[in-house]
Amino acid sequence: MSSGDRPEPQTTTPSPYVSPSESPAEATAKAVGAGILFGILFGAANAYLGLRAGLTISTSIPVAVMTVALFRTLRAGGVNSTILEANLSQTVGSASSSVASGVIFTLPALFLWGFDPTFIQITILAMSGGLLGVLFMIPLRPYLIVREHDSLPYPEGTACAEVLKASQTGGAQARHVFLGLGVGALVKALTGWLRAVPDGLQVSIPLLKKAQLGGDVSAALLGVGYILGPRIATIMVSGGLLSWLVIIPILATWGTGRPEPLYPETVLPLDAMTPSLLWTRYIRYIGAGAVATAGLITLLRSVPLMVESFRSGARQIRERLSDTPGAPAVPRTEQDLPLRVVGVGAALVFATLVLVPLAFSSIEIPAGRAVAAMLVVVFAFFFVTVSSRIVGLVGVTANPTSGMTIATLLATSSVFLLLGWTDDGGKVAALTVGAVVAVAASIAGDTSQDLKTGFLLGATPRRQQLGELVGVLTSAAFVALTVLLLARAYGFGGEELPAPQAMLMRLVIDGVLAQSLPWTLVALGAGIAIVVELLRIPSLPFAVGVYLPLSTMMPVFLGGLLRLVLHRRAATDEERLARHDRGILLGSGLVGGEGLIGVVIAGAAGWAVSRGQTPWSLGFAWAGAAADWLALALFVALITFFWRRVAPAARS
Repeated sequence: MSSGDRPEPQTTTPSPYVSPSESPAEATAKAVGAGILFGILFGAANAYLGLRAGLTISTSIPVAVMTVALFRTLRAGGVNSTILEANLSQTVGSASSSVASGVIFTLPALFLWGFDPTFIQITILAMSGGLLGVLFMIPLRPYLIVREHDSLPYPEGTACAEVLKASQTGGAQARHVFLGLGVGALVKALTGWLRAVPDGLQVSIPLLKKAQLGGDVSAALLGVGYILGPRIATIMVSGGLLSWLVIIPILATWGTGRPEPLYPETVLPLDAMTPSLLWTRYIRYIGAGAVATAGLITLLRSVPLMVESFRSGARQIRERLSDTPGAPAVPRTEQDLPLRVVGVGAALVFATLVLVPLAFSSIEIPAGRAVAAMLVVVFAFFFVTVSSRIVGLVGVTANPTSGMTIATLLATSSVFLLLGWTDDGGKVAALTVGAVVAVAASIAGDTSQDLKTGFLLGATPRRQQLGELVGVLTSAAFVALTVLLLARAYGFGGEELPAPQAMLMRLVIDGVLAQSLPWTLVALGAGIAIVVELLRIPSLPFAVGVYLPLSTMMPVFLGGLLRLVLHRRAATDEERLARHDRGILLGSGLVGGEGLIGVVIAGAAGWAVSRGQTPWSLGFAWAGAAADWLALALFVALITFFWRRVAPAARS
């Protein structure tokens, strides 16, 4: 360490589950293949979930559990597996969800502007961000994961290690994931494919003009609510209640008898608009202003930690570069990919972004693409360092990736404004820069958690790092395909797929470059976020609730409430923990099952439309006036199923 720096924290290094002196099977074909398969599965599901609800879930534990189940099946046929193979599989598989997060939080804005990115462009951008995120994390591993083991717990990584250790002594956790997959797929098939049951309920509220309460019949959103917990789920639904029971009735009442439309609407007066249209034309801008402000507040709160993380990371990289050559042999559990791989890999990504016109398709000259590529590398390096440390404290779920992306877009848009790139090409270029950085920051958080798991288990770091790279390269194309299928089938920005994060990114860029927003509505949303923050309520989940349809938030709230009741009714702390774990796995399965069927439906609908046909569905006209009651019965049955699978103490 250089003089003047603070001393290294005192760390108690745990003994890994597998000794460094042992060399069990690890990066085998079946481990990599299983990881790729499960990665494609959960990557597509997370893309669908993120576009619908504005958030994604960590998939390391579900992938690990499903891998263990697969390997046990293979063991019955005489094919043995090791715990390090299972860890390598979840390392490869979990990368896809981070790639999906970065892509769906940004690139759908291109569709909202009317620009349709190609499959190749989305794939290149996703791969570029994923590769930079993994590569820039490599030099930080010995310091963040090893030296700061005591001060950076990396909650998901530690939990995943415990799950894999427990799998060596028996258990049937995978049953809950697979049941969730099946039930989630069945519910979505009934409501979204066959449409034999309505996919939601809406009830008008008397005395409040155009106020509505509603809820989607969604297994995935119920599972998300359980995973988030009652506090965040309640905050999110509170934002939805503000929009649909307060703001919409105020707009409707104020518009009574006024024949002129209210900007940004230019045709219909308020009195002639339905609640859904009021949400589309006004609430989305208010919600976007709230989400943008909440994201900036989250970013500002993280600035001290970001600065310290960057300083620490830069210092640690300098130390790593100054290591004396010819040192003693490095134990297996401390072997990282060489730093030259980091340098060469980053240079290749930079060259690809500059020399392949499809990457930054809106910039015609190589010099302009070089400017954009340099911004990508600089911001990716900074935010990978920041993200890798932050997730060690708060976990992947609470990682402020959207705030980092907003900061990137603000800075990039400001640079482009100075360069005079304020046309549509400038907007597209700014967004694609933000997309690559978003993927990089997201995958860095996942890589850190996976390396923590490997550190506790005794995995070989360089094999895990290669596994992350494989996960990025194999999942990027499937994430891109998923986005294109969903865009063709549903479009973005509507009630089915609101794409709230992408709407937010579009808002940021339009605000800087186009300067064509209904600023009164945006400012109102900003004010809501500030007031909520002053009340010491987390502003970001509340703002997401303001933006999204209340029907989306209601099943999330019920999932959180279900978790609260299940925990409180547990007789012992041990049973409460068991219920928590069963519910998380079951909820993850529900998310995966619905997401996968949602993608399949999108593909089938796109295929039918391309052939000039209307997608077939049974429809729920057969149920007549009982259709809504049928939807309610289905959702009650879903909750009952969840309760019965999670609550009994005898189940495992």
